[in-house]
Amino acid sequence: MDIKLIALDMDGTLLDSKKNLPPDFISWVRSHPEIMTVIASGRQYYTLENDLSMLKNELTFIAENGGLVIKNDEIIYCDEMKIEDVRRCLDIIGKYPDMTPVLCGAKSAYIPAHMEYGYSQAKPYYVRPDAVEDIYDAAEKDIIMKIAVNIKDFKAEQYMKFFDNLSEGLKPVLSGDSWIDLANASVNKGEAVKAILNRYGIDRKNAMSFGDYLNDYELIQSCEESYCMENGHPALKEIAKYTAESNDNDGVMKILRTL
Repeated sequence: MDIKLIALDMDGTLLDSKKNLPPDFISWVRSHPEIMTVIASGRQYYTLENDLSMLKNELTFIAENGGLVIKNDEIIYCDEMKIEDVRRCLDIIGKYPDMTPVLCGAKSAYIPAHMEYGYSQAKPYYVRPDAVEDIYDAAEKDIIMKIAVNIKDFKAEQYMKFFDNLSEGLKPVLSGDSWIDLANASVNKGEAVKAILNRYGIDRKNAMSFGDYLNDYELIQSCEESYCMENGHPALKEIAKYTAESNDNDGVMKILRTL
């Protein structure tokens, strides 16, 4: 295989259950400059940049589940939500006290100041979380790519039904047992990977991807060589070309070391 690009989900895939990087990931990236290593995450760009600061210049970052792609501090792809769609989503979320919206913008992430539980759940994923008094006002002042919705008591799958009738052009995605992501239907990690492949003239047959959850569905489809983790969602295993060992058993690195 002549692999020129590798796209990696973070949580549940590259990171173990304690959120640790594989010990030799940094050295592997640095010793393979001919391979473009892409971090494809639902996290905020500034969080990814902070967590992987030692590799900032060697990595390409897909943030917000594909809404934003940044390489060397340059935005090379962005899929912005319309402000009227942002408002409509906030109206729905506001009806249910178990839901906390996180507006994911280019400058920061915005969370209603009075929603302390949701803020505490979101803070580990956002280096720049902003507790705001008026979430609607915050939406007007930034480019919003995604609304991450935290749901109490690990009931995200049950709460998906409340977003069945979103506006045309919007799509809810289950991104964990406590999280639902709302964004343009065109936003996904796979579309972001395609944008990178097109920009740098890389064929999908020379691309490899790793994921574990349903927000990695299009990521897995975007690359010819695709792996779902052993700990991954059954629906993802059905479409992945291969299964890698679990994130707690060094699954990603066991494949990368063979390249």
